[in-house]
Amino acid sequence: MLEKTVYRELLSRAFDIPVSVTYWNGKTESYGDGEPEVKIEIKKEIPIKEMTSKPTLVLAEAYMNGDIEIEGSIQELVASAFRQSGSFLTNNPFLKHLPKISHSEKESEKDIQSHYDIGNDFYQMWLDKSMTYSCAYFEHDDDTLEQAQINKDRHILHKLNPIAGKRLLDIGSGWGTLLFMAAEEFGLNATGITLSQEQYDYTKDQIQKRHLEGKVDVLLEDYREVNDKFDYVTSVGMFEHVGKENLGLYFKKVKDFLKPDGRALIHGITGQHVGAGVDPFLNKYIFPGGYIPNVAENLTHIMDAQLQLTDLEPLRRHYQKTLEMWYANYVKVIDKVQKKYGVPFSRMWSMYLQASAASFEAGNIDVMQYLLTNAPSGTGLPMTRQYVYKQEQ
Repeated sequence: MLEKTVYRELLSRAFDIPVSVTYWNGKTESYGDGEPEVKIEIKKEIPIKEMTSKPTLVLAEAYMNGDIEIEGSIQELVASAFRQSGSFLTNNPFLKHLPKISHSEKESEKDIQSHYDIGNDFYQMWLDKSMTYSCAYFEHDDDTLEQAQINKDRHILHKLNPIAGKRLLDIGSGWGTLLFMAAEEFGLNATGITLSQEQYDYTKDQIQKRHLEGKVDVLLEDYREVNDKFDYVTSVGMFEHVGKENLGLYFKKVKDFLKPDGRALIHGITGQHVGAGVDPFLNKYIFPGGYIPNVAENLTHIMDAQLQLTDLEPLRRHYQKTLEMWYANYVKVIDKVQKKYGVPFSRMWSMYLQASAASFEAGNIDVMQYLLTNAPSGTGLPMTRQYVYKQEQ
């Protein structure tokens, strides 16, 4: 009886939209005013201790295994929890006591491969044909996902104001789309590094198909192994993987890679306030070893590395829209995903994409672009931002 009472108390204060909850005993209760916008069915009792210690992990696993069914938008449900002050879903004690996670070169390689080496076939099902797996940039409301991803790479490269013939390093180069644009449109000699065998093989294949030998290269190695100098450094969606204890080293390595007066554009998920820290669901199933820092953390490391911040641009709404478009693509192929990877896996990714969109929608996390220079003078950059947007017109 006490367990059920605590359950009702937790769920009645978890969301700022009206919801109905059908419990494992068949009884349905409604919380909030008005018709339920989302209906939740809990088929199997979950111990309260588990619910309150690691709620995102426990509830996500229950959904993956079919012990919880949700009728309505998961994105709206999760966003409402972020908006609701005092929700047990977002006041997670796990985040206050971060687990010790190894980010050695061997462990980092294992973590990256566990996510990105699921298989190119999986990502090809729902990414756009450029195979870009990071926040897109929507210059116009009607931009397609592919166009917005092209916009993002071009936006990054324009910010660097690069000179043809110079060298660029892309840390965590994914499937190589930024590398190809850097060489083909901007005339740069581009090198990428990745720990994903799948991404490495794909990029190598594309280099040959695009006849970019001698202009583009990709290395299968850790960023800590690189010992070279470049005019420009880019890094998209990478620092979220290095771990809290390695953020300072990461930014110092960025400085080490840059020639005097070199420039870097670092793009990554960043909390504007406390940061998202380590989420147990994401850490176990999606991004092992991941850590989302806040702005203050990153700026402290940037200052410690003696890099000069030249521009900082938040792109939160762009990532929300990117995730919503990914999810729309994913829904169209979910039957194929289930057939190849199983139902729990397919439901896990459905939950992940929708919950991530909700997190950006609610402002729980953001994505930032940091434009950095290796000299206070900012040599090579115009006085205002207009040079970026003028080139994009």
